[in-house]
Amino acid sequence: MTDGTTWLAAPRSIAFGGYHVVLARGLTPEELADRLAENVDDMPCMAVAAGEHTGDSLEELLDEVLNDTFGDRTGIGLRLGGTGDWAYAVAYGAWQGEFGSLEPVSRGDVHACLLEYEEENGKPVPPRFEYAHDGRLLGAFNLHLDATWGYEGVTGDPATATRLQDLLTAAGLPDSELDHREVHRTALGVIERFLSLSLPKSQIVDGTLPAVILEPA
Repeated sequence: MTDGTTWLAAPRSIAFGGYHVVLARGLTPEELADRLAENVDDMPCMAVAAGEHTGDSLEELLDEVLNDTFGDRTGIGLRLGGTGDWAYAVAYGAWQGEFGSLEPVSRGDVHACLLEYEEENGKPVPPRFEYAHDGRLLGAFNLHLDATWGYEGVTGDPATATRLQDLLTAAGLPDSELDHREVHRTALGVIERFLSLSLPKSQIVDGTLPAVILEPA
C-alpha cells in the first residue's frame, strides 16, 4: 500500500462530477463489474468489455455510444483493477443516483466498500461511505459529518459502527470548525486504516485499465 485513499478528497480527483468507487474483497474485478451491472436501479444490466481505457477515453466512448443509440444505454462505464486483496471498479459517465444498495454486491461472504462523492451536485450532497459484508450493511456515514445532512453518528451493525465512530472521534471528528475538504480527507484516512484500503492514484488518474460499459440486459 502506497497511495491510500485520501487523495480522493482533492477537487475533481478522478473526473468532473466526483467519484464513485466500489472495492470488494473476495471477487475478481470482472466479478465485481458483473455484480455492479446487476445493481443498476430499475434496469438489469450486463457488463460488456470495452478494451483498455484511460478515464478520458472511456468518457469519450460513453458519449459516442449514447449518441449512436439515442439514449438506449445507461451511459455508465467502469474501469477495473486490483490492489492487494481488493478488486476495485471506478465509475464514469452518468453514474449519479443509478446504483442500488451495496448489500447485494457483498453477498456470498464478500466484503464490499463504497466511496462516493457527487461533487458537482448543487444541493450540495456530501461524500459518503458504505461497508457491507455477506449481504449486511455494517457501517455507513457521510464524510462531511455534517448535521445538516442528518449525520448522527455511524449507522449499521452496532459493533462495527461503534468501532468506526471511535476512530473518527480519535481523529478529532466531527469538528464544525474544520473546512469540509479537510473533514473529507481525514474521514477517508480513518476508513483507509480501518479496512486497509489503497487505490493506485497514477494508474487510475493517468494510466489505462480494462473497462466495461453497463448495457441493458
